[in-house]
Amino acid sequence: MTKAVPPSGTHGHDDSELAEFGYRPELKRTLGNFHTFAAGISYISILTGTFQLFYFGYGSGGPAYWWSWPMVFVGQFAVALCFAELAARHPVAGSVYNWSKRIGNPHLGWLAGWMMLVASIVSIAAVALAYQLTLPQISSVFQFVGDGTGTYDVATNAVVLATVLILFTTLVNAFGVKLMARINTAGVFIELVASVVLIVMLAVHITRGPRVVLETNGTGAGHGAGYLGAFLVASLASAYVMYGFDTAASLGEESLNPSRNAPRAILRAIIASFVLGGLVLLLALMSVSSLKGDKLSTDGLQYVVLDVLGPTAGKGMLWCVLIAVTVCALAVHTAAIRLAFAMARDNNLPASSVLARVSPRFRTPVVPAVVIGVLALAILVVNIRQPQIFTVVTSIGIIMIYLAYLGVTAPMLVARLRGRWTPAGEGRFSLGRWGLVVNVVAVVWGAGMTLNLIWPRPAVYNASAPYHWYLRWGAVLFVAVIAGGGFAYYWFVQRHRTGVLAEHRLEVPAETSEPTPTSD
Repeated sequence: MTKAVPPSGTHGHDDSELAEFGYRPELKRTLGNFHTFAAGISYISILTGTFQLFYFGYGSGGPAYWWSWPMVFVGQFAVALCFAELAARHPVAGSVYNWSKRIGNPHLGWLAGWMMLVASIVSIAAVALAYQLTLPQISSVFQFVGDGTGTYDVATNAVVLATVLILFTTLVNAFGVKLMARINTAGVFIELVASVVLIVMLAVHITRGPRVVLETNGTGAGHGAGYLGAFLVASLASAYVMYGFDTAASLGEESLNPSRNAPRAILRAIIASFVLGGLVLLLALMSVSSLKGDKLSTDGLQYVVLDVLGPTAGKGMLWCVLIAVTVCALAVHTAAIRLAFAMARDNNLPASSVLARVSPRFRTPVVPAVVIGVLALAILVVNIRQPQIFTVVTSIGIIMIYLAYLGVTAPMLVARLRGRWTPAGEGRFSLGRWGLVVNVVAVVWGAGMTLNLIWPRPAVYNASAPYHWYLRWGAVLFVAVIAGGGFAYYWFVQRHRTGVLAEHRLEVPAETSEPTPTSD
């Protein structure tokens, strides 16, 4: 008979949760409370998401699209509350994968982890593309391909700029969590300060009242369901932003006191993003000189900042947005590495022993950092001459993340209904009697928004030339192939090899006992 014994030492209590999974501690614990908060909020990244997608939300639903921001917050906050409860109970690397495996089953865990991993790689490419929306606005020098007016100028130049960013995030992540945390923390501090400054500066220049968020600009005219149809399309701009808060928990094996710090970091990250992002969007609508013309639906918040603050202060703010995009891409890359490491440690990926290897010098998985970076670059190369690259790549990544989140909240709800869910004790975060209600909201919200995201509408997936059927149905087809093909590979090949690799397995002493006498 064997018995799991929590590791002893300085971080013995922090490592005790790993014993439940049969893992031995390998990653270096250096991240404090603010570091974990910074990881979560940099993944959400207020300035990255709002500046990258305002043009889409405004163009699809007019000023009234702002109401999708609190709507998405309510739904995602329910998910975040469930994740916070899980983080208090199981603060381990590859949070979504390990949570789904623990409260569901190994098969569901693999599928949730696989979807999240592919989504994270796609998201790295999607976030990196945001450089194109900001750098050429700062200076035309950054438009390396053409002058920006050609059919493929913007898309091709976006790939060039994104490639530089992905190479940077790959190198930083390969050199260890300490360097990543320093850059990420500094970037988040700048982003938070810049957000507050932007809010104040926009408030000083307001030209209209908050009733602006009741205007639809006639956007419902082209939809059979009227403005509801337009609003559902526009709401994707907010849904694309408010996710990734689970990153705070995914760094649980590199954090100090993660079972207490990770839940706080998750909730603080999403609340701070909601408040600051909501104010930026509202005040932008209230302060821009004119709501007429097409600049708001083409250049987005970048245009508003330059219009309201002027070229000097405006460009200074855009540099802060650039920093936010950089740390956002860094955080997404970091989370993807921890997820790949967690799955490989269970021998659940091809070449798992290589992917799960921890560098003795940097105490971080180096190979996944490089492989994920290369795969993100490949996604960019495939789409290099695709004018609709922004919407298609971003949409596919977010759909799979919402599905991966459902792979956690749905089995958690089943566990609650069957009385099998036991929250963390010792005063750690718990939803208590509200757990069932919050969990139901999280599941209903996740299923509804996933359907809204994947619906093959021309307004989302085929809004401009060239018009191809595979663009309109691209999200459905890609997600089906990734989910179906990936799970088929797992079921017929990888599941027969699953099990914690020997070099990562917790060594447990055998209990000594008196031999049982045998009868003649």
